[in-house]
Order: sequence, then structure tokens, then C-alpha cells
Amino acid sequence: MSGREAILAKVRKSLGGGQNDAARLAAVEARLDKAPKGVIPERGQLDDKARRRLFVAMAERVSASVRQVKSHDDVPKAVAEYLRSRNLPAAIRVGADERLAQMPWAKQKALNVKHGASDGDDEAGVSHAFGAIAESGTLALTSGGDNPTTINFLPEHHIVVVDANDVAGDMETVLAKLRRQYGKGEMPRTLNFITGPSRSGDIEQKLLLGAHGPRALHIIMVGG
Repeated sequence: MSGREAILAKVRKSLGGGQNDAARLAAVEARLDKAPKGVIPERGQLDDKARRRLFVAMAERVSASVRQVKSHDDVPKAVAEYLRSRNLPAAIRVGADERLAQMPWAKQKALNVKHGASDGDDEAGVSHAFGAIAESGTLALTSGGDNPTTINFLPEHHIVVVDANDVAGDMETVLAKLRRQYGKGEMPRTLNFITGPSRSGDIEQKLLLGAHGPRALHIIMVGG
């Protein structure tokens, strides 16, 4: 018996369970199948328009900037305008997200669109969010080749596109949608929750943006 097995055997014995305790296994499976719901704050429980207004207000409160556009076709122009407003190079890094790929980037002739994961030398990256949380102004982004996690954290400016219809009132709704869409065995390796640009107050309690990631977060909300 290995040291690990010995330790686990002692834990089982102290809990009064054996190695093949069918009752305990059944209890665990039942708990996972029908997980209880926690308390959900009322702040995000609003109608569609009010919920989206709350998301914008909360995102701006944590130092993110928000631009609302009518359709996905308006996104490339909004991205180009953001870069010009910040005096940034006309270049972005994007993954293989199908929604981003269908947008008319070619109409922005001066814009250089680079594909794939960021190597850390990109000034700006563009991702498409899986969803958003109104009560905290938070974005939810799944990892993968469509939206590489490196784009979330390495560029100085992170531009995130989110559909207005994907703005939920609370985190629990976003997690429930994730389970429905992916299911067991198909979940993304990582779900990143992003609330405003990276920040730290470790040094003399002075707020410093960009301490551990992008120093600017720009959200483009489509529709609504």
C-alpha cells in the first residue's frame, strides 16, 4: 500500500466509510445530479433593458469602457475607432471565433487583423464573451482556440464583444447556460470571469491598472 492509499484509508475509516461504500457513492452522485441552488441577489433580476443598463453601469464603475452598437457588422468599425481614440496601432489579435470571423473586418482597410494566440507583443486583442453578469459588470469567457486565454491577459488593451442577449442577471445563470451548452465531458478547460481591467492596490494601497494583465478593458455590446 502506498503512502497515499494509507492516508486515504485512514480518512475513510475515520468517516465510517469503506472502500466500496455504495450508500456514500449514491449520495455523492445524487448531490451532483441535483445540486442545490444558493441565494441569488435581487440586483440583477430585472427586465432585459434594465438588466443591460445595469451591466453597463457596473462595468463602467470598475473602469471598463463600454460601446453599444446595433449589429455585429458595426463591430470592426467600433474597434478601429477605439484604437484611434487611444492612439494605438491599427492592429488587433483575434482567435478563431466564428462570430468574430463573420464580421466585415475587410472594410477597415487600415486595420491589421492577426490570428491565433497572443505572444505578448500585441497592443490590443479582441475576444467574444460567452456571457456577462449584470450585477457586477463581469464578462465570462471560455478558453479554447476560438478565444485563446492569452488574449485575455497579455495585450495591454482587451476589447471584448458581447451580445446583449447574453447579459444575464447573475453568475448562476451564466454557469447554468455553460452546463447546458457544453455538458459533462465537454466543458472548456477554463472559464475566466473578468471584471474591469487588471488592477492592484498592493503598493501603498494605491490603485495601479495593468498590474497583472490588460490596463484597459473595452466592451462592445451588440444589440439591445
